[in-house]
Amino acid sequence: MLCLGVVSPLAALPASVKVNPDHSVFFRYENPNASKVLLYLEGYSEIPMTKGEKGEWTVDTPPLEPNLYGYRFVVDGVSMIDPMNAATKPNLLFVENIVLISGDSPMPWEVSNVPHGVLHRHHFHSDVIGDERDYYVYTPPNYDPRARRRYPVLYLLHGYSDDASAWSAVGQAHNILDNLIAQGKAKPMIVVMPLGYGTRAVIERGWAGLDDSEEWLRHMTAFRRSLLAEVIPQVERDHRVRSDRESRAIAGLSMGGAESLFTGLNYPDQFGWIGAFSTGGLNRDFREYFPQANPDLNKKLRLLWVTCGREDRLYERHNDVLAFLQEKGVKATGRQTPGAHTWMVWRKNLVDFAPLLFKDKR
Repeated sequence: MLCLGVVSPLAALPASVKVNPDHSVFFRYENPNASKVLLYLEGYSEIPMTKGEKGEWTVDTPPLEPNLYGYRFVVDGVSMIDPMNAATKPNLLFVENIVLISGDSPMPWEVSNVPHGVLHRHHFHSDVIGDERDYYVYTPPNYDPRARRRYPVLYLLHGYSDDASAWSAVGQAHNILDNLIAQGKAKPMIVVMPLGYGTRAVIERGWAGLDDSEEWLRHMTAFRRSLLAEVIPQVERDHRVRSDRESRAIAGLSMGGAESLFTGLNYPDQFGWIGAFSTGGLNRDFREYFPQANPDLNKKLRLLWVTCGREDRLYERHNDVLAFLQEKGVKATGRQTPGAHTWMVWRKNLVDFAPLLFKDKR
């Protein structure tokens, strides 16, 4: 497996972290000059740390479910990464560390003793958006660019503040696909993970940019144009992928879930499979985003899969999307799971979604 520019979060635990037998975790942060340190752990509220005699700050968490967790320290109100841990979550607005809490058996996103695919990183100039950008491509085990065999393709989109590496560095999509393919649960497929911003302004303004509905629609529209006119043709030129609708899927998390619906539902001749995980970035006037929503979509879509964690802040919007689709006569598989707006939910979403793809044609 070639994982470009990413330190694996699945390596040995750093010296600042110790997993106890009951799966509680001991965290340690050295800063004798700090007056207050909090641990921010993915899926949990802030956890106060205690200062020791030598200036070290420590805390034991409650027992945790086995998973990959993002975390950071907040030192006197300033967010800090763990200097002892090289495994980080790449992000354009804030960076966190990653720690793996292993279970009794390997999780679907852990490296296993199975045949491995390869991650490729591509760079290109986008004439649509007017900048330099990248995308990652996972090719499955035994992929041969010189062979005649062509593969179905999943376009997998990240969320707001992430970059193009998010689904590999944090989501561990390559490990998930390796394991599912080895177990015979998913068909061998190519996965394309592009940078998801249609305008620079939508991310340069940070979280404040989310409130500008006009800029957001420009970003969504430009991203879709670039995906259809630039990324997909390049992928089909450089990799052995099938190009028919029933061999092409699009899915994503949060912002990427909105982009998947915005692209897939409006271009059903391009995508036969759509997945939306914790969809974010859609205002309540869904007619503006989905003017073609009608029962005719059911003749073209093999699967429309919309899911969200019940503790997610976007759970109400998720239900609104499902209600709109039902009102328009569009068949969707709605699914609710435990969890909030976290990668712990989205990795499991991919584990559940990928095996549904590219089943035999009707």
